[in-house]
Amino acid sequence: MMIKIKYAFVLLLLILGVTVSCKKDDDNRPEPIPPRDRGAEAIRAQDSIEKFLETHYYNYMEYQTDPENFKLKFDTIPEGSDLIPLIQQVDFKEVKDVIDPSVTYKLYYLKVREGGGDKPHFSDYTINTYEGLLFEDRSSLDLFDSSVIPVRFNLVDTPTAPGIITGLQQALIEFRGASNIIENPDGTLTFENYGIGAVFIPSGLAYYQYPTADGGLKAYEQVIFSFELFESEVADHDGDGIPSFMEDLNNNGYLLDDDTDGTGGANYLDNDDDNDGRLTEYEIEIDGNGNITFPDVDGDGIPDYLDADS
Repeated sequence: MMIKIKYAFVLLLLILGVTVSCKKDDDNRPEPIPPRDRGAEAIRAQDSIEKFLETHYYNYMEYQTDPENFKLKFDTIPEGSDLIPLIQQVDFKEVKDVIDPSVTYKLYYLKVREGGGDKPHFSDYTINTYEGLLFEDRSSLDLFDSSVIPVRFNLVDTPTAPGIITGLQQALIEFRGASNIIENPDGTLTFENYGIGAVFIPSGLAYYQYPTADGGLKAYEQVIFSFELFESEVADHDGDGIPSFMEDLNNNGYLLDDDTDGTGGANYLDNDDDNDGRLTEYEIEIDGNGNITFPDVDGDGIPDYLDADS
């Protein structure tokens, strides 16, 4: 499959985050309603999503017939039809709630095509198009967000660029970008064999009680994101020479709890991880092929960049 785009648009950045103010402007204002129990809400969300998957299908026959011009769509299965329901075509993975790790979600995703290129790490940048759809308690699928022009996603939060919602992040890392990218004489790019899919996201991995300002999204609403993944870029958010995914020292797929020097700044945003006054980039070694080694001068088993007394 091929698609042509103007590369300039790749520099666009989508922010799928919500800023919540904790400032109390009026002492007489009623206290906000406490959020719902996340465990109970996870159960409700899974039931809602599974009912949708059991009663809807995607246009898989169109993909089989004309993959060059395929656009992913969902619709209700007519009564008596032999169309294959989504529930028989999706995969799922278990994802823990970031706020309450005792809650685990079953995140369903549809892999129309995995793609033939690189698979992004959970902390990388991706280039993709997308559609955000609402389905719960609605007579039809409502579009609440989209971009037909490829945009750049930051998969994790940074001070200057909030990351995308967890459910979408966790789905994108199950796909691959294009197997081949061709630069055309007219300045466009042709992507071949890129990833195509969708993810069905419970509110706890989406916006929960804080829906986006636009698009008609309600609190505690489940959402669907379909997407085309063209390429990814390994991120080094603090520019210290260590890719952000390698700063996940406890390998839990979450970066904010890795703070070696205890200064309140996670390692992936801290260019002096051990706070010894010597920047991390000078305590590691990178060869001509980009391979990183981590010297341990005092031989105590702790690499220098994490060892304040090395």
